Amino acid sequence: MTAAHPPDDRRDDRFDGRRDDRSDAGRDDPMLEAVTRRQRRKERDRAEGRRGVAGALGTFGIVGWSVAVPTLVGVMLGGWIDARTASDRSWTLTLLIAGVVVGCVNAAYWVRREVDRD
Repeated sequence: MTAAHPPDDRRDDRFDGRRDDRSDAGRDDPMLEAVTRRQRRKERDRAEGRRGVAGALGTFGIVGWSVAVPTLVGVMLGGWIDARTASDRSWTLTLLIAGVVVGCVNAAYWVRREVDRD
């Protein structure tokens, strides 16, 4: 052991004897350069409030489920009521329409929330 490197010094000599210095990292490694560029782009987009494709798909998913779930619940409840009662009216159709209306109001809420967030 030398005086320049005390025993508790955690040096990383695995890469051509160089230490892992942030200023040198990635100069010769194209993969590391690509990852660094992508990370900087993500940080810049996040700081500017831009969302990528995954964010847009997430919004579409929220809107889709917010319409589909109330619609399916309305159909299931209407079918159950129709099976239990003898009526001239179709509760399935009535509650289907009610589920679609509730789902659209719910979807409008989520879209408004996403727009206000941006």
